[in-house]
Amino acid sequence: MRWRDTDRSSNIEDRRGQQMASAGVPSALLLRFLPFLLRTKIGRVVLLIGGIYFAFQYFTGGLSLDPSTQANLSQSQSSATTAVQDENAQFVAAILGTTETVWGQLLKGQYREPKLVLYRNMTSTGCGMGQAQSGPFYCPADSKVYIDLSFLDELKTLGAPGDFAFAYVIAHEVGHHVQNLLGTSTKVRQAQQSGSKVQANQLSVALELQADCYAGIWGHYANQQLNLLEAGDLAEGIAAASAVGDDRLQQMAGRAVQPDAFTHGSSAQRVKWFKTGFDSGNLASCNTFAAK
Repeated sequence: MRWRDTDRSSNIEDRRGQQMASAGVPSALLLRFLPFLLRTKIGRVVLLIGGIYFAFQYFTGGLSLDPSTQANLSQSQSSATTAVQDENAQFVAAILGTTETVWGQLLKGQYREPKLVLYRNMTSTGCGMGQAQSGPFYCPADSKVYIDLSFLDELKTLGAPGDFAFAYVIAHEVGHHVQNLLGTSTKVRQAQQSGSKVQANQLSVALELQADCYAGIWGHYANQQLNLLEAGDLAEGIAAASAVGDDRLQQMAGRAVQPDAFTHGSSAQRVKWFKTGFDSGNLASCNTFAAK
């Protein structure tokens, strides 16, 4: 993709340097209750077991008692990935900037740009605690997209490497923001509350497939107006859409394919709707709720 010369979005909230407030609580509690533990028999047993575990970790190489050594090791490990992480962050800002251009034109006077939060492992959101293991997601409560950059490695594991594969993921989450602005997300949540589990899943699939279609619309204009795409980029986007299909993920987890349990759509469905948006560039073509 030709993304390096594009304007970077300023709507990036970088939380990667933050740690959860709970870090260090166990050791603080231990120091607080140490006198009590020493006075009771069961407390002394707990401390003895903890000491044995501590010694085992140390002598087997699982623990270093030298804080400076541990700090130097952590610093060398983090510095090895800093350049890559910063490059990925620049890419995210560039792609988000192109979505702002495309949707700002398509929804003139109506589009409000979302914030995109970069984080590591866990972070608080308007929709509860966000975790990297859940993958990138959009929270309608605070109108923010949340991404842990480790998902890039997940995409590669799923067989969908490449710039445009990750760009598709970002555009898909921005597609959910578009649904939120248009009121589609609210209508779906209301309908899900009054239906069965199977019906709720079907509505979820339609919502996700429409976000895929909106990602395709972004790709349409990124290609025609912004000249971002290079040879092979579209194939990367299609590979990414296919890689995250519910049927494929169920198979990779060693489970039987269960369509009634789908929440995002099959690989074939996700590719179909991404291509529908990409080929048409028209919001009216993305009515996944009326599709049979």
